[in-house]
Amino acid sequence: MADKPWYQQTTDELFANLDTQEQGLTEATVKERREKYGENKLAAKRQSTLLEKFIAQFKDFMIIVLIVAAVIAGATGELVDALIILAVVVLNAIFGVFQESKAEDAINSLREMAAPVAHVERNGQVVTVKSDELVPGDIVHLEAGDIVPADIRLVTANVMKVEEAALTGESVPVNKTSDVLTDDDLPLGDRDNLVYMTANITTGRGTGVVVATGMKTEVGQIAGMIEETEETKTPLQENLNQLGKWLTALILAIAALVFVIGMVRGEETLVNMLLTAISLAVAAIPEGLPAIVTITLALGTQRMAKRHALIRKLPAVETLGSTDIIASDKTGTLTQNKMTVEQLYENGQLMDASQSKVDLTDPLALAMLLNNDSKFTDDGLAGDPTETALIQYYLNQDEPAAATISNNKRIAEIPFDSERKLMSTYNEDPDGEITQYVKGAPDQLLKRVTQILQDGQVRELTNADKQQIMATNHDLATQALRVLAFGYKKIDAVPDDLTSETAEQDLIFIGLIAMIDPERPEVAQAVVEAHEAGIRPIMITGDHRDTATAIAKRLGILDKNSTDSQVITGAELDKLSDEEFNQNVGQYSVYARVAPEHKVRIVNAWQKRGKVVAMTGDGVNDAPALKAADIGVGMGITGTEVSKGASDMVLADDNFSTIVVAVEEGRKVFANIQKALQYLLSANIGEVLTLFVMTLLGWQILAPVQILWINLVTDTFPAIALGLEPAEPNIMKRKPRGRASNFFSGGVFGNVIYQGLLEGLITLGVYGLSLKFPVHASSQLAHADALTMAFATLGLIQLFHAFNSKSIHESIFKIGIFKNRSLNWAILTAFLLLAVTIVVPGFNTVFHLTELNWLQWGTVFGAGILMIAIVEIVKFGQRRLEK
Repeated sequence: MADKPWYQQTTDELFANLDTQEQGLTEATVKERREKYGENKLAAKRQSTLLEKFIAQFKDFMIIVLIVAAVIAGATGELVDALIILAVVVLNAIFGVFQESKAEDAINSLREMAAPVAHVERNGQVVTVKSDELVPGDIVHLEAGDIVPADIRLVTANVMKVEEAALTGESVPVNKTSDVLTDDDLPLGDRDNLVYMTANITTGRGTGVVVATGMKTEVGQIAGMIEETEETKTPLQENLNQLGKWLTALILAIAALVFVIGMVRGEETLVNMLLTAISLAVAAIPEGLPAIVTITLALGTQRMAKRHALIRKLPAVETLGSTDIIASDKTGTLTQNKMTVEQLYENGQLMDASQSKVDLTDPLALAMLLNNDSKFTDDGLAGDPTETALIQYYLNQDEPAAATISNNKRIAEIPFDSERKLMSTYNEDPDGEITQYVKGAPDQLLKRVTQILQDGQVRELTNADKQQIMATNHDLATQALRVLAFGYKKIDAVPDDLTSETAEQDLIFIGLIAMIDPERPEVAQAVVEAHEAGIRPIMITGDHRDTATAIAKRLGILDKNSTDSQVITGAELDKLSDEEFNQNVGQYSVYARVAPEHKVRIVNAWQKRGKVVAMTGDGVNDAPALKAADIGVGMGITGTEVSKGASDMVLADDNFSTIVVAVEEGRKVFANIQKALQYLLSANIGEVLTLFVMTLLGWQILAPVQILWINLVTDTFPAIALGLEPAEPNIMKRKPRGRASNFFSGGVFGNVIYQGLLEGLITLGVYGLSLKFPVHASSQLAHADALTMAFATLGLIQLFHAFNSKSIHESIFKIGIFKNRSLNWAILTAFLLLAVTIVVPGFNTVFHLTELNWLQWGTVFGAGILMIAIVEIVKFGQRRLEK
């Protein structure tokens, strides 16, 4: 529609390119354009029904394996076990739907942010219409309090300021102008003659031409990016899928091998060997794993919620534990999103605002309070953040600022404008004296100053004074502080000609005030803890380079002596190809003046390096990157609903340090899932080895019902209780395990193999020992006793092994063998359920078992103790080798 950017076009060019005029469009033209461009709405993506979401839960490979296991269990006649497995699968699916039912909230929230009405010129008259009826070319009137209904190029702007932090990341309202801007490739935040859909007009008024509606607006393009961004699979999901595929192939191979060996031996019937193969397959499948993972994650979410980290998607808990990079938005996340007075310059001295106090009778204090448009409301101060900060400085010192303002009535003013960068007010005190107070940019104010107030005395302003003031201003500016200069003069009456050229002259310089959107006090320590945990914090902001650099150094994201090579702007990033950026992404710790697409690009570059990326943010502009990241972290208080909807986790307190707490919890969750996995798989290998060797040697083998019962009582309760293990010491001193790691990393695979073999060998040893030294002379009873002892040993040895699994490498005596009360009760409960099948008459008949005497029980318990002793010896050797 236009041959050059909207911000470079004159009013005549705008009207010509958009085929409009000052009187607005006719109804016929509006109707025609609405048909061409559509409604001024964000496109709605078809949302999945609850049934579709529920069915989608069953597409996971591990869930399919479990369903097969249920079918196999049902085929053996064990309907109770089959129903239990199916119940676990269904409950898991329901929980998944419940957790992820708000996954499409980002687009819905964007639509809700749209302004409901707009005031437009139609046929030469101002009319109020629904915002979704706007079309390109409409002339829109805007004033303070309005939400911008579309992307609009201003043609008039009267002291207009717009709060657009959610879109651009700018921490304070931006001065807007109707002037033509001549620079090429201006970033979004520097297009001062444009206002964007969903932004808020904080002060002033103006008119403009609609240049984009609906999905063509900047917010619309973000909405499109959110929909186009593919959700990444978490490391947990990838690990479970790989594990499911690996286990399935292995299980089918072993079951087939056992079936073939049995048939070749010719000692078993086809039906018996088929049942044996099926029972072996059931023994090998850790059917409790998905439920245990879900429960462990759910328990983790509860603990995190108590510490202000709200999880929207369960896998996010574990993903946090593998985080390598935290890419954080600055405004409102690392900083407080409110301007604060930090430095005062008066009487030739620079003072720390937190340690200084300016009396309310001081001209500097009066200038700060009276040359100010802030309003006192029931909800606190309202107005421009820069001005509210000036009043808040005195409120924080319990000074009667409101009384001082009301006692010095404003009788006239010269409003601020972006050209002269000054504002004047005329205030009358209770004695009838009139004082003109002026504030603005130091360089502009000094042009109008002839005197200076020093130690209560007014004297001529010298060149030395000017040099000192400008040097102080420069030093403060290099620290990313926003500096305001103040002046005043006493007058007899308000001049008739209230123009800057005549009225803002011959002023007395009072002092400087330096402000900043300060860092959150707890963030610096959180950054230190992140570095200790091997996590790299990165700042991504829409703010200016100097501001971003200064804050990053104050927080420790950048070293105090770091160079500019670690900082890059969005414009500089645009000049790099994807290949160049991917190669050099590790060089940059701060990204300034960036657009939404830059954030996604940064996240993707780190992900291509195999890093797990957490992205924090609170604005609309953060939503695409929040969704693209491995884990998106939204802000609960200051965050928009868009950013929360696109996030996996929301910080209820907006506290950056809560992320570090969540990372610790995530690491603990992964470690506990690893412990449960090691416990389950080693137990299953022990069962498979026992059945395999028994079949190979032609021994009487454990029946399917016995295997299923062992699985049910020993797999479920202890494995869930392992998910409640407290975090091990120094868990936050370890390096992130990263995306390349999996559940078998850190020696777990080797542990599973040798511990599973050990369980099987000890069980077979007890079986062989019982046959060699039978209690009964009858061969049939001796075999029955041996089978019962094998059953008891296989079950009990797994329960004893649960204590070994409290730590992958550390000694259980260091961790505390009975410290986890839940595990103690789980093991006791499982043992009673196991014992009841042996000692209770009727039950032992159903399970084809015999009663054991005290000597036989002693042998079984001795086998369990032997398991603990051997594993502890191996752990000791592993720790020595690591050293």
